[in-house]
Amino acid sequence: MSGFDELEPGSADLVRPYVITKGRGLPDEEQLSLITLVTAAGDQQQRPTQLSPEEQGLLALCTAGYLSVAEIAGHTRLPMGVVKILLSALTERGYLITRPPVQRAPLADRRILEEVLNGLRTKFG
Repeated sequence: MSGFDELEPGSADLVRPYVITKGRGLPDEEQLSLITLVTAAGDQQQRPTQLSPEEQGLLALCTAGYLSVAEIAGHTRLPMGVVKILLSALTERGYLITRPPVQRAPLADRRILEEVLNGLRTKFG
């Protein structure tokens, strides 16, 4: 056998990221970081037909509630850059809402904590 009979056509799932993103570039890190939270805007019962299959999949995934960009990439198994570009495009068109992650609370001053602890010790022994 020459080996040509054994070759099967490539999978239809194998599409270059450039085609999926339609040549768009990555958004700014401030706009979409790995921990930016994303959800669908409003009622998405009627999904627009002009969206690509990948964009429709992201929109369907985001209707359940807030997910981080990293979680979305994990669920879709698409490269992180592709996910960021698609999410950015959907956000610009008003299909998605992004929310920056909750800021980390500042640490309490050690001196104040020691004073509280000393006060508790004197009061309760």
